[in-house]
Amino acid sequence: MNELIKITEQNGKQAVSARELHSFLEIKDKFADWIKRMFEYGFIENIDYQSLSDFSEKPNGGRPLINYALTLDCAKEISMLQRSEKGKQARQYFIECEKRLKKPLSQVEIVAQSAQLLLQQSQQLETLQKEVNHIKARITTSEESFITIAGYATLEKKRIDNKRASIIGRKVAKYCRDNDIIIGQIFDPRFGYVNTYPRDIIQIFF
Repeated sequence: MNELIKITEQNGKQAVSARELHSFLEIKDKFADWIKRMFEYGFIENIDYQSLSDFSEKPNGGRPLINYALTLDCAKEISMLQRSEKGKQARQYFIECEKRLKKPLSQVEIVAQSAQLLLQQSQQLETLQKEVNHIKARITTSEESFITIAGYATLEKKRIDNKRASIIGRKVAKYCRDNDIIIGQIFDPRFGYVNTYPRDIIQIFF
């Protein structure tokens, strides 16, 4: 059976990348809008899917993208919901994958599976290293640093009251969510945990 969509292991369960499924199904809607609509069908976070960040390198210095690990059942149902030929193809593929998982393995298949598992673990370690490198770069590179709205105003010597800061904060947060840009957090002794955003994104709204 040809591998139409890569299946990996996430917390001991077989999982599918939501972005890969979105690409395979040839969905024309933006990923963030499409996956939000799919989850409204009643899928439950940490049961049917888990959120994660894709820290793979992107052209032109792109930022990490929000992604989701879908269980096979979740991926199968989402495929069926598309009511398209690609959706049928993906659904049948996941059914065949489930059958193969339940079928007893031969000695050769066990060895092959072990080799595949080692490869996946190696890839996961590589991904984790990229994540660490990204975090280090975000901390040490001023242009990519995350900062609070008030912190940005202070650095840029812009006078801003709490009401204005709150309005800008809501706009920046919405922009980040709509464009799959990660929002950070930092502890402030006066206000508790407050959001931090990429400096260049905040600049758009000042």
